[in-house]
Amino acid sequence: MKLSVIMPVYNRERYVVPALRSLIWQRADADFDIIDDGSTDASVEAVRSTMREAPCIRLFLQPNMGVARARNAGLRRLPPDAGFVSFLDSDDISLAGRFKADLACFETDPGLDLTYSLMTLAEQIDDDTMEPVAGSRTVTLRGISMSTGLFSRALVDRIGCFDEEFDQCEDTDYLLRIFETGPNYRLLETVAIYYRRHADNITRKREARLRDHMRAIHKSIRRRRANPSLREIPGIFELKSTPDWRVF
Repeated sequence: MKLSVIMPVYNRERYVVPALRSLIWQRADADFDIIDDGSTDASVEAVRSTMREAPCIRLFLQPNMGVARARNAGLRRLPPDAGFVSFLDSDDISLAGRFKADLACFETDPGLDLTYSLMTLAEQIDDDTMEPVAGSRTVTLRGISMSTGLFSRALVDRIGCFDEEFDQCEDTDYLLRIFETGPNYRLLETVAIYYRRHADNITRKREARLRDHMRAIHKSIRRRRANPSLREIPGIFELKSTPDWRVF
């Protein structure tokens, strides 16, 4: 069974090609579905130029409806033989060999629902080497990111779609819904992605992010109160190094 990686794109012409290249390096292990969410810049042209060298990329276009709807568009288009699902944001970098290593975990444990890895936030990433620039401030952590998880198709089918009421933190809500079910998961001590910090990160909208984050937590609390069979959320998010700069 194959792995399908879903990438929502909105006005990321500056970053989307390095993000796609980081996936193409792993084309032997995955196919890639790019959902352009109504970009008004040259993002679509950038994706199409990259597709010429990588038939493993499929591109779908939709009007701008937000990241949750873009992720759901990718889920609806999963091929029937996609046994595993992951994600990558269009300004981040997926580390070489990551998918092969994660998929090996499922081979040794057929009952595994997901792996969940670390992420390194970097102030500057070299688009050629796809590594943090020497001297760039970085911090490694186990954060909230769909891109650090690799999910079995069976788990994704059970959890369903992203909540489209969220402008941000749809990933927080989705992960809370996953862990409430008590999945069989493995925490990996490897870095899955480089998260590129830049002025246009949607997470820079701090008030909106905090509001949606708290809303996701409150929804989880209400679900668990209404259904005692749901589990407490495990404390899996932790800093793995001490940051010398304000991460969030």
